[in-house]
Amino acid sequence: MDSTTQLTIRRTGITTPVRTSGSPAPPGSGEITHSAADVYDPVRSAGSLHLRAAHVLEGNWTGTSTVPSRGLYPHQWSWDSAFIAIGLRHVSPLRAQTELETLLGAQWGDGRIPHIVFNPSVPLDAYFPSPDFWRSSTAGRAAGAPRTVQTSGIVQPPVHALAAWLVHQADPGLSRARSFLPRVYPRLAAWHRYLLHRRDLGGGGLASVVHPWEQGMDNSPCWDAPLGRITPAPPRTFRRADLDHGSAEDRPTDLDYGRYVRLATDYRDGGYADGAGAEAGAGAGRFAVEDPAFNALLIASEHALAAIARELGAAGTARHARAERLTAALVARLWDPAEGMFFCRDVYGGGEGESGAHGTERRSPSGDRTSEPCLQSGALEAERRSRAGDRAAEQRAQSDAREREQRSRSGAHGTERRSPSGALIPERSVAGLLPLILPALPRDIATTLVRTAGGPHFGLGGVARLVPSYDLTGHAFDPRRYWRGPAWFNTNWLLERGLRLHGEHGRAQELRSALLETADTSGFAEYVDPYTGEACGALGFSWTAALTLDLLHEPPGADQVVSRPGRDTFDTAQGAAPHGTPPDGTAPRGSFETGAKGGDRG
Repeated sequence: MDSTTQLTIRRTGITTPVRTSGSPAPPGSGEITHSAADVYDPVRSAGSLHLRAAHVLEGNWTGTSTVPSRGLYPHQWSWDSAFIAIGLRHVSPLRAQTELETLLGAQWGDGRIPHIVFNPSVPLDAYFPSPDFWRSSTAGRAAGAPRTVQTSGIVQPPVHALAAWLVHQADPGLSRARSFLPRVYPRLAAWHRYLLHRRDLGGGGLASVVHPWEQGMDNSPCWDAPLGRITPAPPRTFRRADLDHGSAEDRPTDLDYGRYVRLATDYRDGGYADGAGAEAGAGAGRFAVEDPAFNALLIASEHALAAIARELGAAGTARHARAERLTAALVARLWDPAEGMFFCRDVYGGGEGESGAHGTERRSPSGDRTSEPCLQSGALEAERRSRAGDRAAEQRAQSDAREREQRSRSGAHGTERRSPSGALIPERSVAGLLPLILPALPRDIATTLVRTAGGPHFGLGGVARLVPSYDLTGHAFDPRRYWRGPAWFNTNWLLERGLRLHGEHGRAQELRSALLETADTSGFAEYVDPYTGEACGALGFSWTAALTLDLLHEPPGADQVVSRPGRDTFDTAQGAAPHGTPPDGTAPRGSFETGAKGGDRG
């Protein structure tokens, strides 16, 4: 039996865990039996989409983890591994657990999960920035970087707790026998503490990213304004290995890359410090952005951690409460009702003399000045300012009071922290739709997000085959250049789950069908032209294959995450139906099989 067949074999009785060739037995595995649930039932044709997706994952397996792509991305990436594990759970729960365990084994002492774990057998010149650029074991010593494995020093979106919970749900017997959740829970809790405490750079309760690679959507137009403050590193100081595997027309520009390198270099040379010390030494070139997708995934993973805690015998109520507080903060700081979506907030933006891409002013929901994504008439702008004036003044006063209280509590760190203001970034990104995955999102906001997704800016169910990464009508739209317009499978997969969660079963089914067709015809491409579905980037991409498996697999009702204290599942009134279930919702499915990939990867 070949290894791909092993990955897709149907289990019909008590069996030992499936282990592919070359994969070591993870710690604690032993000879373990597990449930007789039918984990996967592939179509028997040798050329089926199921088997071809499994073949991609087998080809990218290293023995302990899965690379995104053998040529372009030859190491382990953080949120890729979370998505990959979500797909692998249907074909090998043991290997899905191993995927996450390998990543968590490289966690830093301060709690951060690095965005790259480097394979020492890969030549240094195969990927840039390479281990000798990041210097994690030396530059990251004060932050607790591991001594025995080389990593990057930045992070990626926190989808890991969600992935761990779903992997557990795929085979609870195996998970319990291996003590999977008791071993990963402390690491996941430390990861969330790091983000919630060390990365609340705006002081408003949300986590900030300090590099575009951390958010995953590397060269999104959302970063153009904050990156404009960064002096790029000279081109002669680095070599772009990514251009050996992809067209320059599809990749970030040299100017953008120079700024990425400068940011990463400064962060490294500052000992990967966050907070007051890092801000004090960064000067005018500071980069900190509150991103709606990053924070939505953090909230989703808080719900997952609550479910894990309850599985381990705790109540999980504190985590539920935290997730709901974060949802409220997300709405308060990043939601723009006039535009009908969430926007990124530039924590260090909005200063005197700064202007956005379009030059005209508008008021954000919190009264901050920023730039209008599209020109508004003078009368409409005057009316908006009039409505927002009193509320903005009151909210600024409340923010100032909260900041004074925070400084009083936190001492030196608090006195150096910037006031939680900043400015919304006037660019429409798919990140602004992804809070749709949140179960506690107010109903009117969810309804508005669905309407925005189906409008001219994103074309869901209309002109676009898949939802693009950036506004179809935007000034910077490019259907092929990385995150400046192409459609990505992970973001569309998240949207499909969000649509089902909020009762949009017909739209979700259409998107699911489009995802499966595009994965099939594109050769499991990294990303595609949103109009035509033409492949861009790497082929045989791991998270595309893994999420295809997840879409093909009809999930059991147990694949659910708690939304509120005292509930065993997401609110069943909002629950989504299984793939193929009629839109009347007669058989609600688990609404959370989400996750998040990304990044020009740094």
